[in-house]
Amino acid sequence: MNVADALEKLDAWIEQQQFRGWDPHDALNSPFVRALTFGNRYLGIAALQAVKRSPINLRPLLGVRKGHNPKAMGLFLASYARKYAASGDRHDLDIAVQMGEWLIANVSPGFHGACWGYNFDWPNRAFYAHRGTPTVVNTAFNGLAFVDAARLLSREVPFDAMQMARSACDFILRDLNIRSEGDEVCFSYTPGDQRCAHNANVLGGQLLAEVSVATGDADLRAEALRSARFTARRQRPDGSWPYGTAGNDAWVDNFHTAYVIVALHRIGRATGSSEFDDAVERGRDYWLRNMFTEDGVPMYYAGRLYPIDIHAVAEAILAFLDLGMGDRAWSLAGWAVENMQDEAGFFHFQIHRRYRIRTPFIRWSQAWMQRALTELSFSPSRNSRDD
Repeated sequence: MNVADALEKLDAWIEQQQFRGWDPHDALNSPFVRALTFGNRYLGIAALQAVKRSPINLRPLLGVRKGHNPKAMGLFLASYARKYAASGDRHDLDIAVQMGEWLIANVSPGFHGACWGYNFDWPNRAFYAHRGTPTVVNTAFNGLAFVDAARLLSREVPFDAMQMARSACDFILRDLNIRSEGDEVCFSYTPGDQRCAHNANVLGGQLLAEVSVATGDADLRAEALRSARFTARRQRPDGSWPYGTAGNDAWVDNFHTAYVIVALHRIGRATGSSEFDDAVERGRDYWLRNMFTEDGVPMYYAGRLYPIDIHAVAEAILAFLDLGMGDRAWSLAGWAVENMQDEAGFFHFQIHRRYRIRTPFIRWSQAWMQRALTELSFSPSRNSRDD
């Protein structure tokens, strides 16, 4: 398995698409589907899920155009910054600059800090987020991409990357609804809801922690620790975390669990705190025991293999690298290249028991797999594995 070749094919496909694409959740970008839902959240969810789960890509027929997804653009920024730092290839730097400038030009307006949403209406079980509504998840990942750009590109970009990351912290602290309990805090998903989702909460905390290291801002460090405490203390006895605190958010899945584990690990590392080590260890053990087959293939839910989702694959590779499990990362990447990469270079969305969905989603699939394979390619464990 040659990760470099697989990544080169994926890079070429992404760049050929000019970083545009579809998304699993973009059904309401169809004027026909949007009209049929009458703005109703539940009809919107039903339409979204029907289009998302179809083995045939209905989007061209429904008039859904490919677009630039703000989270994907942040992931591209992080990946190309990493590529340039390792290779010195001017092409990679030019793309990183392009991504950073696009993100700066496409900040959601009207908030205290830089923030980003999605390029589609997104109805879900908790709220209806209209196109452009900023989320803590998108903002955290894009803010972390600017942190990476500041660290890796230094003065080689025509914008202040760390200032953008710091601005994103202002959105988290000033625009989200904050649930505060003693020395704990939980950040809402968007400015318009009260949802407390553990992965979203600690991703926001991770950005605060990473920026606090770069800026020396003690207040950001304190809020990052409060965020981590809220989630760490709500870990279940078996080591798992429910998606969120609401009764209808009690499920546990693979990639959201990995988000929580990595974010708590990164917050502890950035703040120099060992407070969350036990939670990270128990979460990791639960994740490894319950979320993978004996062959190391990620299950979607504990004990339930299908659908095998490329996003869970990508996040698992990144989590393995973060947790010092390079061999597992290489093994899973090899499986993904052999079983889920299309001859054209992109990665398929999902494998189901009797069929697969090959639709090439730009954010969910390609941006995340590029991020994972880029980090793997330049990881310390690469020696003798790329064959």
